[in-house]
Amino acid sequence: MSASRPDIVCPEAGPEAPYPLRMEGKVIAGFGRGSKELGIPTANLPVDAALTPWIATVPSGVYFGYAAIALPDTHPSRPAGTPAGGLGVFPMVMSIGYNPFYKNTVRSAEVHVLHAFAADFYGAHMRLLLLGFIREEKDYKSLEALVDDINFDCEVARKSLAREAWRPEAASAESAAWLVKPL
Repeated sequence: MSASRPDIVCPEAGPEAPYPLRMEGKVIAGFGRGSKELGIPTANLPVDAALTPWIATVPSGVYFGYAAIALPDTHPSRPAGTPAGGLGVFPMVMSIGYNPFYKNTVRSAEVHVLHAFAADFYGAHMRLLLLGFIREEKDYKSLEALVDDINFDCEVARKSLAREAWRPEAASAESAAWLVKPL
């Protein structure tokens, strides 16, 4: 399936309206399938239209951008030199939707941070800066097809974010400042 999709999305010049979109909250436990079943760990945020009004109207699908995480001082993956209350910034890909393969009835926001973390960080504060859309949500005939597409989504996000105009500060100075603002 991924062979017919582009490996870079969105224009070279940077994000276009309605992006960037912002979301934040405490990382919550999800369905427990990301790491165990898929080998793709996720950090989930609650879907709350009162806190994030845009989430009720965006299409279900896969998005990309940056995650800023306030990892505890004792977390083994906390970036060196991060000040107290500071957030580490990482590229991310996220699914917003119902995950038809699993027949979910509740919309979820599942973030795969493109970094190999040494430990979980449930309860940590996470901010998301969504910069673009990769693809619509879809159902799959097999778990292998789902995993293949997710892995391709990760590569699309990495390559798309590697462009100069897709750094957080290039996309929006105001949003970049919000992303790393100490708690």
